[in-house]
Amino acid sequence: MHVQPSRRSLTACLAALLLAPSAASAQNVRGSSTGPTTARGFSHPDQYVHLKDVKPADNMYPVVSHPDQDAAARTKLAALEKRFGKKPNIVVILLDDVGFMDPGFNGGGGAVGNDTPVMDGLAQGGLILTSAYSTPSCSPTRATLHTGQNPLHHGILRPPMYGEAGGLDGAITLPQLLQQQGYVTQGIGKWHIGENEGSLPQNVGYDDYRGFLGVSDMYTEWRDVYFNPEVALSPERFAMMEKSQFDHDEVHCTPADRKGCKSLRLIDLDVIKRLDTDWVAHGVDFIRSQKGARKPFFLYYGTRGCHFDNYPTDEWAGRSRARTSYGDCMVQMDDVVRQIVGALEETGEIENTLVLLTSDNGPECEIPPHGRSPFRGCKGSAWEGGVRVPTFAYWKGTIPPRRSEGLFDLADVLPTALSLAGVPGAKLAGHFPKTTYIDGVDQASFLVADEGQSARRSRPYTLNQYFAAIRVDEFKYVFTAEIENGIFQRGDTGGFSGSIVTDTGGVLLVNLYTNPQEDVNVGIRHIPMAVPVGAAATDYINELIKYPPQFKIGFASNNPPVYDVIPRVRDAVEAAKARKAGEKKAP
Repeated sequence: MHVQPSRRSLTACLAALLLAPSAASAQNVRGSSTGPTTARGFSHPDQYVHLKDVKPADNMYPVVSHPDQDAAARTKLAALEKRFGKKPNIVVILLDDVGFMDPGFNGGGGAVGNDTPVMDGLAQGGLILTSAYSTPSCSPTRATLHTGQNPLHHGILRPPMYGEAGGLDGAITLPQLLQQQGYVTQGIGKWHIGENEGSLPQNVGYDDYRGFLGVSDMYTEWRDVYFNPEVALSPERFAMMEKSQFDHDEVHCTPADRKGCKSLRLIDLDVIKRLDTDWVAHGVDFIRSQKGARKPFFLYYGTRGCHFDNYPTDEWAGRSRARTSYGDCMVQMDDVVRQIVGALEETGEIENTLVLLTSDNGPECEIPPHGRSPFRGCKGSAWEGGVRVPTFAYWKGTIPPRRSEGLFDLADVLPTALSLAGVPGAKLAGHFPKTTYIDGVDQASFLVADEGQSARRSRPYTLNQYFAAIRVDEFKYVFTAEIENGIFQRGDTGGFSGSIVTDTGGVLLVNLYTNPQEDVNVGIRHIPMAVPVGAAATDYINELIKYPPQFKIGFASNNPPVYDVIPRVRDAVEAAKARKAGEKKAP
């Protein structure tokens, strides 16, 4: 009797045929429960989880080496130096509280009520970095950019407010190092990295600095009868704020007076409106003064916009589609960029200048109107929305137009700038004490080479005093997190309103491509990825043991002994001490 085979037996027969040891599949079987596949798959050049990164020097963050790419970039840079007779100029424009999706080149712009045609055009003519990272808040990022260290190593864990101590005093900084390489250094705008003498701009490497030493709301909120009526309408409290120990003025800082800066004018609700207008004019004048100069220059412009409180002048009020104070500010920031780049064009310096535009953190979500991000979280958190920032690098004729998902940290600005100035890779270590850890990596060839790839395999996230997470490729391993609504359930809540959860436990792995909202754990199913990503975290914890975290300024509960900054690090150190003690006692 003839029996029809079952569907299961047919499947088994087909699988047996496919598994016959006559094809490549016998050596490399991939597939699913329905059987193997003959698909070969695809590689992406900026995915590194399968690679090993190597430290250029003992006190430097490990890198993925690209020798051919580095050589091509060096050839390009040498030709430029021969053409212009000097190293390249470097311009860093640091926006304030601008979210990933505020400018048009990341999907915002007119779509969210504030057109940014200048930024968009420059970004599309250069390298758009879609995985560029700040720290969770303002001062830590500014210190990171200036020191090449993340907050755990430079110790500024949050912004100092109203004259609080804590700043760059004693640090080796980007402008100092560039001065040593023959650069003229000009700073403009928001400082907010310390008001004590040792932290003032002229004492950490700037030949000239014009701006303010604090942050916008320090000059405005207590004056505003709408925001703070309990202060503005109380003569005694208002007088208390007028006498408060922070610098209330716009200042001009030069090395001629190391002890302080010259006051230019009191910043009140009228002056605050005009600061970026006046600052960009100062920046344009500086660039014009450098026309034909034998020395290259470094210009750092920390804009006032668009940190609250935004008070547009009549010239800008209502200029955005949204007609909000934040939208109007974004439109003005686009014009700031237009004027800076226009001055570079006018002076003939544009083809010898790297222009890097970025933001100090994600959108500030507690004070509306504010910026926008497609990712989870806001300023103050280590979720992507708090730290993934809009960034592009533009260098006319040198950086080819493209986008990259390669990892870039604002700690990389210092090593990259020094590389362009003639101190590449491991040579940078010779400019720092051996006890100082450099978290940034040299990304010069990433930016300059025609198809440049990132030198960064992994990126650690910090959150206040914690080492919070680490990213390799599209995977982010989370072990300290912020719960946005953990305390307050109503109103506009962002990073600073949440609660911190440490030692999350288990395998908390997020795929940032399939789940940019970071609300699904894929760790248990994707252990093959969780293991190497987790190993990268272990490697960095070992770096923190060898180069301990510092504490200069933090939140009220963040003032422990140094090894308590990360409990896991403290425990590891104590265990290591116990092992050493045991070894000494052994016969």
